[in-house]
Amino acid sequence: MRNLWILLSFINVLALAQPVKIAKLKYDGGGDWYANKTALPNLIEFCNDQINTNLALSEDVVEVGSPDLFLYPYVYMTGHGNVVFNDSQVENLRNYLTSGGFLHIDDNYGLDQFVQIEIKKVFPDLEFVEIPFDHPIYHQRFDFDDGLPKIHQHDGKPPKGYGIIYEGRLVCFYSYESDLGNGWEDQSVYNDPQEVRLEALKMGANIISYVFTSAL
Repeated sequence: MRNLWILLSFINVLALAQPVKIAKLKYDGGGDWYANKTALPNLIEFCNDQINTNLALSEDVVEVGSPDLFLYPYVYMTGHGNVVFNDSQVENLRNYLTSGGFLHIDDNYGLDQFVQIEIKKVFPDLEFVEIPFDHPIYHQRFDFDDGLPKIHQHDGKPPKGYGIIYEGRLVCFYSYESDLGNGWEDQSVYNDPQEVRLEALKMGANIISYVFTSAL
């Protein structure tokens, strides 16, 4: 039953040939949830062109506590600063994730300390675990045999992909020390080499592909 709502949503989208919408998560606490303004539109364009998705061309914005959260199979969370979930937001996010939704947290440098605390509120009995390199999320349409690509240096640590596993399903993927969203941005924003941006976009496409295939 947990994936019934999202499965019915996909069937409806296919029947009506309507694009699937994805969203950026708006959270409280003062952190810049709105960072990486060109990231999702560029990822959407790449996915539609390269892996034949039918994503709406611009992302929506959805608040953590909104019932509209359940409209989106994939929700993206990023930023540098403080994050606070209140009790009703915690309950809403937990219900979303345990009902078939997927949250991608992308550390844009400085998010980690807040994410660790707030996600613990959502799943008090679960921990972030490192996702092994043979996991399907690294081998959807593009192979990443060594896990996440390194896009920006930050503290110079190796990139890590962590996840929350609920009843055997990856419900939250946390890309740390990688900064995929910066790699998805317009080339003029950070002036990253095209090959680096391409690696970020490919990994993003894998995540999107994983969300769709794991929900069905």
